Amino acid sequence: MKGTTPEGARTEQEAAAWVRGMFGRIAHRYDLANHLLSFRCDRAWRRHTARAVRSTIGRPDARALDICCGTGDLLAAVARTGATTFGSDFCHPMLVEARRKFPAAGLFEADALRLPVRDASLDAITVAFGFRNLANYEAGLREMRRVLRGGGVAAILEFSQPRNRCFAALYNFYSRRVLPWIGGAISGNRDAYAYLPESVRKFPSAEELAGEMRRAGFREVRYELLTGGIVALHMGIA
Repeated sequence: MKGTTPEGARTEQEAAAWVRGMFGRIAHRYDLANHLLSFRCDRAWRRHTARAVRSTIGRPDARALDICCGTGDLLAAVARTGATTFGSDFCHPMLVEARRKFPAAGLFEADALRLPVRDASLDAITVAFGFRNLANYEAGLREMRRVLRGGGVAAILEFSQPRNRCFAALYNFYSRRVLPWIGGAISGNRDAYAYLPESVRKFPSAEELAGEMRRAGFREVRYELLTGGIVALHMGIA
């Protein structure tokens, strides 16, 4: 299974069901946990992503979709570029939170591996910290490529592994020892925040993900490491 592998999940269907259920249980405290655990860097990372795609979608007739949109923070940041922006997620409680925060947002419930979107109908597709949770990364990239028009841009903001050994050791201690404890206390679900560092550890490196994007048909693929390599922003053109 080339995708997320929660403990006990044996198939892609079981992995997807586990992820959906986990996010449903923490949706009510998801924003608070994110902001505290990232020291509010998550807001800056999303704003940076929106700015990175602005040259492609910063016009009134552009259409953008934020998949795995969660509670809608990247969706809102992208919408400020001026494009007609939609958000999708397969976890209903997350969409409820997004609707509460952004009542006018265009939201729909859908699996990122099977989007109810026409071929070549979007100018941009974005995802923040959700791609890592897909049950099949290759299928996810193919689906992103399918819905983009020629010249459209894909932006994947995702956790990565720092390259500096000292910083990596400090980050790994925080993510494996401190983060599950704090995240569990905030959300009431320690399993969700124990899953996080493990999912990052198993996720392809920035170089590997860039290669996967090229194999899926994206061109001009590039990535940028942020905050010491904790996060990587990947960009590709359809």
